[in-house]
Amino acid sequence: MTEMPEVRGRLTQDRLLADLTWLRVGGPADWLFQPADIEDLAHFLRALPGDVPVFPMGVGSNLIVRDGGLRAVVIRMGRGFNGISVEGNRVTAGAAALDAHVAKKAAAGGVDLTFLRTIPGAIGGAVRMNAGCYGSYVADHLVQARAVTREGEIVTLTPEQLNFQYRQSDLPEGCVIVEAVFEGAQGDPDALAAHMQAQLEKRDATQPTKDRTAGSTFRNPAGFSSTGRADDVHDLKAWKVIDDAGMRGARKGGAQMSEKHSNFLINTGDATAADLEGLGEEVRKKVFQNSGIELHWEIMRVGETAP
Repeated sequence: MTEMPEVRGRLTQDRLLADLTWLRVGGPADWLFQPADIEDLAHFLRALPGDVPVFPMGVGSNLIVRDGGLRAVVIRMGRGFNGISVEGNRVTAGAAALDAHVAKKAAAGGVDLTFLRTIPGAIGGAVRMNAGCYGSYVADHLVQARAVTREGEIVTLTPEQLNFQYRQSDLPEGCVIVEAVFEGAQGDPDALAAHMQAQLEKRDATQPTKDRTAGSTFRNPAGFSSTGRADDVHDLKAWKVIDDAGMRGARKGGAQMSEKHSNFLINTGDATAADLEGLGEEVRKKVFQNSGIELHWEIMRVGETAP
């Protein structure tokens, strides 16, 4: 058994992860570490033996943890990492700050980061995944990110180093984002608030926001997100190719592809991670058979299957 470093935050052994993910599935992590602050995290990673894997986890909004759990130290940011400040047209946000909260605080300060308002999850994951919505992406607004490397070094990363692409970045293995700085256009706070309200109403009308989901299941084959504009094209959207393959509403155990938006995977109540991932794989297979298009997961799947 590896001896764990002394910490000021919380370190819990064999922590079940199901209640920490939006889909409410997943086995235990060997360890869950909730650092007190950046220095606590850096000290922990420096002292942790190099052969122990670490897995940074946000609010679990875009994640399936398999039923056998994770043989790793899961690092989850909490209160010490959720600050948001606005200065001029720049917004600094901690990795644990929710995307929606950042959008609202920015708008109140007259900065347009409204695209973040409807993105589920927290800033750390948004940076790592280059989250985007309505034609805007993190890559369009990020100035820099602070992170702690697996070796425990505190570094500043530029957009060039992160090499953003559609729904991905080149974040080094085991590197934990702790803070990000964004830049947005100046805007009238009331107008920005109204714009976000309209976005929310549109999302709620078209997506199963009341169900247990993890956001979009598959990346759009076209390689960009919906713009939300009237001239948007739908022929290469994930939901369209899933519909064409007859998989809207498809079920496996407690898992279902939403009837409201077929690119949303739902835990209807008693799904296992195996149900959810298995249904997703069935959808990928049917879509490929039907159209020759290979869908790629947007939801991250980690850990081991149940024995």
